[in-house]
Amino acid sequence: MSKSEIPQRENWGSKLGVILAVSGSAVGLGNFLRFPVQAASHGGGAFMIPYFLAFLLLGIPIAWVEWTIGRYGGRHGHGSAPGVYHVICGGKRWAKYLGVLALLGPLGLLFYYLYVEGWTLAYAFFSLSGEYSKVADPQHMKAFLSGFQGVETNQFFNGPWVAYLAFALVFVVNFYFIYRGVTKGIEKLNKVALPIMVICGAVLLVRVMTLGIPHPDHPDQTYFNGLGFMWNPDFSTLTDASVWLAAAGQIFFTLSVGMGSIMVYASYLKAQDDVALSSLTANSTNEFFEVILGGSIVIPASFMFFGAVGAQEVAQGGSFNLGFVTMPLIFNQMSGGALIGFVWFTLLFLAGITSSVSLIQPAITFLEDELRWTRQQSVLILGSVCFIVTNFIIFTLARGSMDEMDFWAGTMAPVVNALIEVILFAWVFGMTKGFREMDLGADLKIPRFFGFVIRYVTPTALLAILVAWFVQQGVAVLSLKGVSPENVFTIWATRLILVSLLAVLILLVIVARRRGRFVKPEELR
Repeated sequence: MSKSEIPQRENWGSKLGVILAVSGSAVGLGNFLRFPVQAASHGGGAFMIPYFLAFLLLGIPIAWVEWTIGRYGGRHGHGSAPGVYHVICGGKRWAKYLGVLALLGPLGLLFYYLYVEGWTLAYAFFSLSGEYSKVADPQHMKAFLSGFQGVETNQFFNGPWVAYLAFALVFVVNFYFIYRGVTKGIEKLNKVALPIMVICGAVLLVRVMTLGIPHPDHPDQTYFNGLGFMWNPDFSTLTDASVWLAAAGQIFFTLSVGMGSIMVYASYLKAQDDVALSSLTANSTNEFFEVILGGSIVIPASFMFFGAVGAQEVAQGGSFNLGFVTMPLIFNQMSGGALIGFVWFTLLFLAGITSSVSLIQPAITFLEDELRWTRQQSVLILGSVCFIVTNFIIFTLARGSMDEMDFWAGTMAPVVNALIEVILFAWVFGMTKGFREMDLGADLKIPRFFGFVIRYVTPTALLAILVAWFVQQGVAVLSLKGVSPENVFTIWATRLILVSLLAVLILLVIVARRRGRFVKPEELR
């Protein structure tokens, strides 16, 4: 395939559009549920030291790399990782196969993310209808959630059918926007969703700040004392390696780096579109939602209603309990709680859908760019695969399939893929060429200090994370140590699905290569 044969690809309608799209990809459920739990459980304000170090040394550099190689690959007709890696490695035959992990990771996340996204939509309507308004204690609210999920049959629900209906609706909405394309679908969605999310977040923040003292018998349970509980630093936690790993993991999760989505979105930029300042703007937008809004609403609210001990228990209970158990209980105790609950779950739903469409797009781009499938064909085939696997997740949720899928696709794959792309960019593409590409059309010139960071510090940190995981947990995870016997079959089935999908993706890359879809090495010089 010569350069003259490279097909025309979509471009973003505006610079604001791509910034909002990448911001929407990053701003997800983790900003409002996962981040507060991580911070409160790992030293409060002290957690922000490794968090911001990870942001500076991992998040920002990797995001710059992904924006840069994505735009570069797009100029050569490639937006997904197999094609982009092939291009930045000068057409080396092995490079394209390293990109399949950046396709598998987003798909693995998507398979269960759509189901969770459906929960937020259903709970938004539950808030207005008063479905959970009579539930007054954590045990019964957990039972309400478990019944809704289909984990158990109880007095609240007779199976997962309400949740399934919400999933089906969310599924259709997601693939509708994907079918509409990058400009008419994803860009328009984010231009509407992000401003509404800001309004929802502001409403929630103001309402929590103006609650007064929910329990007159506990005058110390104020909003600002709740902020103190959230942010007062426990510096002794900084000697714990798990705190540093948690901070790095949160940065990956929140910025969507290593997922392949940023790379794909950047491939639809024009040749002279800025990547340096746009990347920083998108990252900063995400940090506003996470640190300012996410860190100032749920944990302080939990402190006000349940006190320090209760808030600590909330943080230790995990993200789902925080979002779908604790917050509804709080809404039930406040004036106007039904409306505020609706605003909360609307915020979560919008954060979810702007992220989930970004998880779908890498595979769609791969099918379009490398196999030359039409948009309709790509949506139909990928949608069918997604629907089948998500049904497996839904009906094996109680057996641990979601947690297993989340670990490999949402925790392990992004770190490995980030390590691959940073090494390819810094050591194969080269930092001289890399900076030249970063500076092309740039509104901000990236300090050359980051050349050292990208070349040495970032890959070393990523490798250290992987080694530390393997030493501390690797053998136990791989051997299913501690897994309940009744869950073993489901865990292995989940792994089989992931391995099978990986094999299919490799096969499709081989098919694309044989069809001559990758630019030859001599055409890249």
